[in-house]
Amino acid sequence: MKIKTPAACIEAEEGSIAKVVIMPGDPLRAKYIADNYLENPVCFNTVRNMLGFTGTYKGKRISVMGHGIGIPSAALYAHELYNFYGVESIIRVGSAGALRDELHTKDVVIAMGASTNSNFAHMYQFPGTLAPTANFEMLQDAVAAAKELGATVRVGNVFCSDMFYNKIPDVAQKARDLGMLAVEMETAGLYLQALAENKKALGILSISDHMFRDEALTATEIRESFHEMMLIALETATKYAD
Repeated sequence: MKIKTPAACIEAEEGSIAKVVIMPGDPLRAKYIADNYLENPVCFNTVRNMLGFTGTYKGKRISVMGHGIGIPSAALYAHELYNFYGVESIIRVGSAGALRDELHTKDVVIAMGASTNSNFAHMYQFPGTLAPTANFEMLQDAVAAAKELGATVRVGNVFCSDMFYNKIPDVAQKARDLGMLAVEMETAGLYLQALAENKKALGILSISDHMFRDEALTATEIRESFHEMMLIALETATKYAD
């Protein structure tokens, strides 16, 4: 029997979702992760084809689920997971466009903070600028996991944009000038949602293209080639698993 909750977009049995969830944007990437990294994965959600699975990694119970494109979609799923299914920690694993010269496709960026042009934080009515930042413990654990794996990662601020096709011609240059590492579309919303719910969140990103060079991966390459990012996320998730 399905548990009845106020959730609008997740229908999962009680206890079928782990305390820590790894979330890519693409639900097919969630299936790829479950099939290739988790032992005995079981699908817990098919609503709107936003696939979710729970399995084990190194004996630890971990879930993986898609969150869609953009802050509204990612924050919606994070809200339901945090509030209706007992999830304590979410790790976003996503693609990003590089802004810095030293970054190349498949390099890994850990988002310490996520600057954004979104108005999402307005609903919290904070009398100032609310800064979306990662959970420090999770960030530390991810950096430590990267070192154990011999992976080189960059840690810093990213730009979380509401627009994929932005009509402002120099927005990437402005973000680059302010020291941001990469641009993506969801991490700020996840961080704000975690802040509001007193939960944990972290964004680990793999470079899919470069904003200033002719470098880009295909959709299939993005789905199937971010192995280093996934291992860092999984090793970090074990610290927060059931």
